[in-house]
Amino acid sequence: MHRSAPATPEKAHAPAPRIRLARVLACAAVPVMLVAVGCSSDSGGDKKSDSASSSASGGKQASSSPSLAPAKFKKLPEACQSIGAGSIDKYVPKAKTKAGEVGKTSDPQSQASCTWNGLDDKGVQGSLYRWLDVDLKRYDSTQGLGAGDALAQKQFDRAVSAAQSTADAKNVKTSPVSGLGDQATAITFDLKKTDADFKYGVVVVRTANVVVAVDYNGTGYQGADAPQTNEVQEGATVTAKEAVAAVATANNK
Repeated sequence: MHRSAPATPEKAHAPAPRIRLARVLACAAVPVMLVAVGCSSDSGGDKKSDSASSSASGGKQASSSPSLAPAKFKKLPEACQSIGAGSIDKYVPKAKTKAGEVGKTSDPQSQASCTWNGLDDKGVQGSLYRWLDVDLKRYDSTQGLGAGDALAQKQFDRAVSAAQSTADAKNVKTSPVSGLGDQATAITFDLKKTDADFKYGVVVVRTANVVVAVDYNGTGYQGADAPQTNEVQEGATVTAKEAVAAVATANNK
C-alpha cells in the first residue's frame, strides 16, 4: 500500500522556503508497504478419471480431508473509523482530512486501509509533518490453504519482515509488544527522504485470523526536529490497540 502523501496546498504569497516545502511534501512520507501475498491452489488432476480408476481396481476412494474450524472473525471494521478522533488530533495534528482517506479495495471484508497526514505549522519554530496508516487483512479458513489463523500467521511474518527490510532504513530495531492481540511486534527505524530525516514506528498485530499493521512516521521542516523514536513507537502502538479493539467490536454486533 505504497501511497505517497499528497502535497500540502501552498499559502498565497508564501516565501520561497514555503514553496519548496510544498513541493517536497508531494513525495515525503511514503508508508512502509505491508502487502498481503495472494494464495492459490491447483485442482489436483482429473477427478472423474481418478474415481473411475479406483472403481475399476476395486479400491476404496480416499477419505475426504477433515473439515477446518471456521475463522473467528467474519468481517472487518471500517478502517477510517477504527482510530478515534482523539488519537488523530494527538498523533496527526492539523490532519488534512480528519476523517481519513479510505484505501481502495475490491473486498472490504477481507482488506481495508486508511491514511491520515498533516503539516502543523509552528511559525518560526518550523513545521511538523506526520503520517498515519492503518491496514487490516482478514483470512477465512479454506480447504487446501489452511485455517484462517494459520494464514494470518503467515501474513504477520511477511509484514514484520517487510518492515525490517525497508530499503535504506537505518537503526532498525525490533521488539515484541505484550498484551496486544495473539502476537504483536514493533519495528522502528530512521529513513532519509527528500533531504529530511524521518522516524518510523511500525506495529504489526495478529488477532486470531486478522492482521493489523500500523505505520506511523514523521519529520520536521524548516528547523523543526523530527519526532523521537519512542514517540513514533508510542503512536503506532496506541493506534494499533484501537484498531484491534475495533475488529472485536465489529464482530460483536
